[in-house]
Amino acid sequence: MAEKNYDAKDIVVLEGLDAVRLRPGMYIGTTGAKGMHHLLWEIVDNAIDEISNGHGDTIKITIHKDNSATVEDNGRGIPVDIHPTLGKSGVEVVYTTLHAGGKFNTDNYKFSGGLHGVGASVTNALSKWCNVTVYKGGKEYLVEFHSYEDENGKMHSGIAKAPLKMIGKTKKSGTKVTFLPDSEMFGNIKFSFETIANRARELAFLNKGLIIELSDENSGSEERFHYEGGIADFAQYLIEGKTKLFGKPVYFHAEEKNFDLEVAFIYTDSYTESSFSFVNNIPTVEGGTPETGFRTAYTKVMNDYARTNNYLKEKEPNFLGEDFREGITFVLNIKMNNVQFEGQTKTKLGNPEAKTLVESLTMQALVRFFADKKNTSIAETIINKAKGAAKTREAAKKAKELTRAKNSAENFNLVGKLAAATGKDREKCELFIVEGDSAGGSAKQGRDRKYQAVLPLRGKPLNAEKKRIDQVLANEEIRTIISALNTGIGDDLDLSSLRYNKVIILSDADQDGAHIRAILLTFFFRYMRPLITNGHIYIGLPPLYKVYKKGYEEYVYSDAELPAAVERAGKNYSLQRYKGLGEMNPDQLKYTTMDPEKRSLIQVTMEDATAAEKIVTTLMGDDIDARKAYINQHANFDREDYFMKNYKRVN
Repeated sequence: MAEKNYDAKDIVVLEGLDAVRLRPGMYIGTTGAKGMHHLLWEIVDNAIDEISNGHGDTIKITIHKDNSATVEDNGRGIPVDIHPTLGKSGVEVVYTTLHAGGKFNTDNYKFSGGLHGVGASVTNALSKWCNVTVYKGGKEYLVEFHSYEDENGKMHSGIAKAPLKMIGKTKKSGTKVTFLPDSEMFGNIKFSFETIANRARELAFLNKGLIIELSDENSGSEERFHYEGGIADFAQYLIEGKTKLFGKPVYFHAEEKNFDLEVAFIYTDSYTESSFSFVNNIPTVEGGTPETGFRTAYTKVMNDYARTNNYLKEKEPNFLGEDFREGITFVLNIKMNNVQFEGQTKTKLGNPEAKTLVESLTMQALVRFFADKKNTSIAETIINKAKGAAKTREAAKKAKELTRAKNSAENFNLVGKLAAATGKDREKCELFIVEGDSAGGSAKQGRDRKYQAVLPLRGKPLNAEKKRIDQVLANEEIRTIISALNTGIGDDLDLSSLRYNKVIILSDADQDGAHIRAILLTFFFRYMRPLITNGHIYIGLPPLYKVYKKGYEEYVYSDAELPAAVERAGKNYSLQRYKGLGEMNPDQLKYTTMDPEKRSLIQVTMEDATAAEKIVTTLMGDDIDARKAYINQHANFDREDYFMKNYKRVN
């Protein structure tokens, strides 16, 4: 075959915003629900950046019936004068030019979450239409953008129908943006009121005094978020449903040059640490240098206090940091410039100076706080909690050592349970955690022995939400999981030792199966969270039905898919409903649930750490009333058994 020449004519130059439509994943990650909501966040973030830099105090978000959305703020308004080199208004530049914005220096925005200058233009590029109204200098301006296909079939993205024009006078100040996500990109996905409300609430907590008004024209739902206590109110919100150990969260605010730090923390009777950090309003789910700085300072100050006030005797060793952090919920809220995130996902801050600044400012603030005699009872509560944690740590240490010991007698719990993979390539290896011995037996026979390991569970594991780490490690099923994964647990967890790139929870598609999934996810969330944040945890989706007749069979994974499957089968079909994985023979389980070419998996992610914290506490904690309220809000009590109503006759 002749080699094809590669010349300059082969280089495609994409005009304007065409690159965004060609490769939307590069800009918004996905064209699923998360990506579509990202369009909204880009506009909301622009409004937040205005307000967090001292311009305005209110943002209004409206979801319209046609799935368009409006974001309006009362900031300064996007510049409307003509750009000196591009020859068009500032509004048009911001909405039609990638990497254009006022955030690349600190003259207009001291702090900013969106540093790449692609936000508003990406929203415009991936919208069917986008209208921008600016209220500035007593005048109201409007520019309308649209995407269209010309007579040659070429798509033009985010084009202004006409230059920005002044359409009236006004006493208002700010910017209003209304846009309709392009259904060619996002299909029939709709904006989620709950998703938007969760993020709006978080932003209101992080920006003390900010007002966010959210409304949905489809459902009539409305919410107003406004917290004068800022992140102190945030910490209080996060522990709802738990028993707190002292009155109000400890809060301090400190700043140095272009670095602004807020910290709030409180203790509950729980046994794990719950940490939440934000940089320029962006959640850093994986933490980073600021959390390291806070933990270092906190441990030193508390040990010094305990030593100085004779809570620790001369020959007694210092407490470890994990002792002081048992039961703590803390929120770090940082504003800074020149932010350096590790990776494109912006989930971990990498700035080394942030650690030094957080550590220094935290130490100064905590020393002042605990020097005040009014706060002695809080210090005593924290130290007493640490004493109990230290005793638990010693008990857990022995259990951890036994769990980690590869050839010790404790590892007998893997013998006869774990069917290990023979392959050594961890990137390709998978562990199926399977509900029950029956399903486990089928999975062991149906697996690809080279890359797939199977670990059956006998009964329900312990609910880790309500237990100390030594109690968790005393549970045989939990110890078996830890031994199989080989990473250790808690502060000792080492992802480099993980034996399986995918850890797949495979349980029945019924209430008991859902409960087992919730228990396992709670354990991973509380004690092995890096497995979630690094994308290693998955949920396998077994089928609910099989539609079949001679020469034809189809597996169906939801009630909604069943009518179409029955129609495809035609007359004289039979229908089987699976009540559990154990009803499947090895070939069926392999075909439907284990074969990488045919199966469906859900990757467990933690995009919203605060929402994850709340749902785990609500569903798995001790607050029965909160759990009932959640169930009453989300459960469909009028749901009929679709199979019994429509198809039982053919089973």
